[in-house]
Amino acid sequence: MPVRVDDVIQLFCHLSEEKGMKAAVRHSGRGALLAGATAFIGGLMGGPPGIAVGGAFGGLLGAWMTAGQFRPVPQILLELPPAEQQKLYDEAIVILSHLDWTDVAQLTALVMGNASLQQKLTAMLVNYFTKELRAEIQYGE
Repeated sequence: MPVRVDDVIQLFCHLSEEKGMKAAVRHSGRGALLAGATAFIGGLMGGPPGIAVGGAFGGLLGAWMTAGQFRPVPQILLELPPAEQQKLYDEAIVILSHLDWTDVAQLTALVMGNASLQQKLTAMLVNYFTKELRAEIQYGE
């Protein structure tokens, strides 16, 4: 993998760590299936009130099942396959094309010193995670 791709991935790791970004893959399909199934069972057992109770219980159970599955974005970035890292690099290089850097430390310093670049790269990273990886982003510790 070219050094430039590694530099940009390391930059994203630093940027996402500074922002406290975590990501989790959404399991909305599983949660909806669980809520529907429990509403159906509740309806069979208790009629219309059972549908309401079963749906509420299923929704809470689905939320509980997916809780705590957020992982730090830097960890996810480093685990991406080379093809996905290249795709992320290709998007980022459009923003970084006017910069000239020799190593990751210089690139990081250039970006961290420019709020506009930070904002553009963070937005691009969030967009990548939500569109490509179908993940939900959370900020802060």
